[in-house]
Amino acid sequence: MTLRRSFMAMCSRRAIIAVCYIQYIIIATFARGSTTSSSLWQTLHGKAPLVAARGGFSGLFPDSSDNSYELARITSLTNVIFWCEVQLTKDKVGICFPDLRLENSSDISDVSEREANQYVVNGSPLQGFFSIDFTLNELVNVALTQGIYSRTDRFDRSFRIMTVQDVYQMKPQGFWLNIQHDTFFSQHNLSMRNFMSAASRRMIIDYISSPEVNFLRGITKLFAETKTKLVFCFLGKAEIEPTTNRTCSLLLKNLTYIKTFASGILVPKTYIWPVDEKLYLQDHTSLVTDAHKVGLEVFASDFSIDLRLSYNYSHNPVAEYLSFIDNGDFSVDGLLSDFPVTPSAAIDLPASAKPLVISHNGASGDYPGCTDVAYKQAILDGADVIDCPVQMSKDGIPFCLSSINLIDGTMVANSIYNNLISTIPQMGNGIFSFSLNWTEIQHLTPVISNPFSSYSLYRNPKYKNAGKFMSLLDFLLLARNVTSLSGVLVSIENAAYLVEKQGLSVTDAVADALEKAGYNNQTTKKVMIQSSNSSVLEKFKGKNYELVYEINEIIRDVLNSTIINIKKFANSVLIHKNSIYPQSSFFLTGVTNIVPKLQSFELPVYVELFCNEFASQANDFYTDPIVEINTFVQAARIDGIVTDFPRTAALYRNNRCLNMDPIPSYMEPVPIGVESLMHFITDPQLMPPAIAPYPTFTNSNVDEPPLPPVVKKSPIPISTAHSFIAPSPSTSATR
Repeated sequence: MTLRRSFMAMCSRRAIIAVCYIQYIIIATFARGSTTSSSLWQTLHGKAPLVAARGGFSGLFPDSSDNSYELARITSLTNVIFWCEVQLTKDKVGICFPDLRLENSSDISDVSEREANQYVVNGSPLQGFFSIDFTLNELVNVALTQGIYSRTDRFDRSFRIMTVQDVYQMKPQGFWLNIQHDTFFSQHNLSMRNFMSAASRRMIIDYISSPEVNFLRGITKLFAETKTKLVFCFLGKAEIEPTTNRTCSLLLKNLTYIKTFASGILVPKTYIWPVDEKLYLQDHTSLVTDAHKVGLEVFASDFSIDLRLSYNYSHNPVAEYLSFIDNGDFSVDGLLSDFPVTPSAAIDLPASAKPLVISHNGASGDYPGCTDVAYKQAILDGADVIDCPVQMSKDGIPFCLSSINLIDGTMVANSIYNNLISTIPQMGNGIFSFSLNWTEIQHLTPVISNPFSSYSLYRNPKYKNAGKFMSLLDFLLLARNVTSLSGVLVSIENAAYLVEKQGLSVTDAVADALEKAGYNNQTTKKVMIQSSNSSVLEKFKGKNYELVYEINEIIRDVLNSTIINIKKFANSVLIHKNSIYPQSSFFLTGVTNIVPKLQSFELPVYVELFCNEFASQANDFYTDPIVEINTFVQAARIDGIVTDFPRTAALYRNNRCLNMDPIPSYMEPVPIGVESLMHFITDPQLMPPAIAPYPTFTNSNVDEPPLPPVVKKSPIPISTAHSFIAPSPSTSATR
């Protein structure tokens, strides 16, 4: 069975989730009224925006490959448009290839016996392997590769170059041909006009685009009596259009001229929503409205999950798409994307609270974790439960911070307290919370976390030091007064060390704060106490709290006897997401039985840690955060998620897709196991490395002695410099 046939057979057995942004938006209109009304859309003709898949699903498979187009078809709307960048061969055959130079997305430089050539393109010399130097037959052994090096190369050399006719024979519901370099091909006696004339007699072409005015004007009569739409492509604003010898910036000011030979324009997304040099959104332009006034459709390009988004979107691609098609002022008529699966048509579970959305250090994807602004943002974002990882100050005040080591979430290393750095065998080097009084800690400058900085992905730098730290009591009082919250989660670690070495009982401090905040005499707010130590949870038995046992290592199984043991002191369990779906080199390798096993013992299962950044998801989830959430909820049947970005999880849960009648077949999770993407890697050398089996969780991991009694320790001398209190930065939770 060929790779394509195998891929299609897989999809016929189990449809991959279709999470195209249009479906999400159609569902989202339930919040505004009936979805049948075309007036809901602010497109030129009042119809739903279109999605064009650039080279298919080119964010994953090599651009313009067989499987790239197939994946786009089965993960998007039924009318998804196949985008083909047309190049001409020496024998005048049109091929779909993303670049004028073949070496940029193929292995031609490795397999060709010819040397690279140099040609003048748009007035500048360009060296490489060009399609004009090869016949189609000479390209038959050239394999496609991923042209963007930050993306997986595991599917390289699995696919051959496809002709325009090959792609059309895949029967796309919409077909878009882009002619990027008509002048170049004309200079070498190859006519794109002749090719388009011949192609129009063999196939239905829905859109033809080009950045060259002369080419579009030259084919207007050819397509005047057809449904084919001509679209002018704007390149960079400073680039020169060869026919008019004007910059794109100047052409943009004369849309009525564009309307004389085109029915639409394709523009980079920054033409509509510009960003400043720090990657924050500026006000949107009037381009879409201006184009609609003269009768031009507007298509936006350059959409890709794995490129840096504006920080205003919190790394959530759904938010970006919404800003272009559902912002209240305008809607573009279509979008060109490398990931046509995004954003997703997430599932609403009517009459169900699943999945429970639990914040991780508040909305720590947008603000420094455990600060007042992070918690307020998590509440605004729709979290059900906000969390406080409790640390203890030297003077015994419990407060919220992600780590006992102040270096991890504050600027303490650059403060007057940097002389307090020490080494603790269990914790390594650091400046620890119990070395400073609460007053001193309050005035430390917070720091936002950047867990994916190695991928050059940073979080909200404008507010990287925003907010103030909160005591546990203040945190509890804040949450108690918010009606949208169903509860709070208090996480406790290092309790034994704090008692033995510092004379601080964090469990007593938590119990006291809960009592003072009135949580012991109410039933409206759930109280969750979380710890990876059974001895901590034992201290809270008998209270009306949900005790959450954290398994803080990745495991492949848990013994029945161990689960029975866990049930003696816990009501639910928190596990790592890789304990459910193990992965190697961003490819899922299978699925474990841990979730149903724990649930069979009536233990709800919460899972961590969900993030928006594309580097946090396996390729099988199409590097899309909502596709990942959907699979964990629908396939793994988890009870709740712990996330740095509560807004994304709430957006997923609030979708109304299951209210559709009938429920669409695309609402299935992504395939796992023998149907996962890893099984479509044909080159053995490119297979992800095998991983050693994760351990099984046993009673030895759970059993531990009870917490020792509190013994007050002699105070540790503090530097006289500590009497200095640094000013607190003034911040706001509103962006």
